[in-house]
Amino acid sequence: MSDSAALDSFLEKWRIRWPEWSVGEIFVAPARRDVAVAWFALLQEFDDVLNISGDPLPADAKLAWWSEELRGWSGQRSRHPLGRRLEPLHAPWTQLADALPALVAARETPASAADAFAALAGYGAAVAAVEAHVLDRAPDADAVIAQMLAARVADMGSIAVPTTLRQTDDAAAVQAWAKAILQRWQASRQGARERRVLTAYARGRLERLSRKGVPAPLPSRPVLLFTGWRAARGD
Repeated sequence: MSDSAALDSFLEKWRIRWPEWSVGEIFVAPARRDVAVAWFALLQEFDDVLNISGDPLPADAKLAWWSEELRGWSGQRSRHPLGRRLEPLHAPWTQLADALPALVAARETPASAADAFAALAGYGAAVAAVEAHVLDRAPDADAVIAQMLAARVADMGSIAVPTTLRQTDDAAAVQAWAKAILQRWQASRQGARERRVLTAYARGRLERLSRKGVPAPLPSRPVLLFTGWRAARGD
């Protein structure tokens, strides 16, 4: 597979997981779309490393590989297809590499909501620092963490719920945790337009999860369009 085809494959994999983006990207300048999707696809790789079940060794090996790869990006020595798009941006890739081990520790069930956010604090700060270069504006680090925790509870269910919010009913526990994340995840104008649009869709997913404790279907295209428009405006 050529480098171009491999890159397209990674970008398409992310687009499939975020169909909302096909609606919201209209609010993003065409010249910025590929870089934004490449960056979000990279972060999805780290979400996947965090949200595993079963034997963690393959994911840990993947994380170690990514740590080495990101350090290479700082020296313009990329091997991964995503690096072809992201490496030239001269972001603090080593800072992100240094933060990756936190994802291993963050797989442990946190005692509380505060502990869940604290476990990913260094990672969230590193993502924000890199995104300031990739998308020209840093997002709120807490919002980055909230989005990651939202994806985790959607993927993992009650396993991801902090101990203090555990209940006998799994769906109720997921609801409680989703609501707790939403309370921490305040709407913010901080961050680039691309981040604001994606955040609006991610928060919408969590809001729907908080109603019944199980993932809900996407809203209609007009609703997604309106959500993306408001986020792009910074409302």
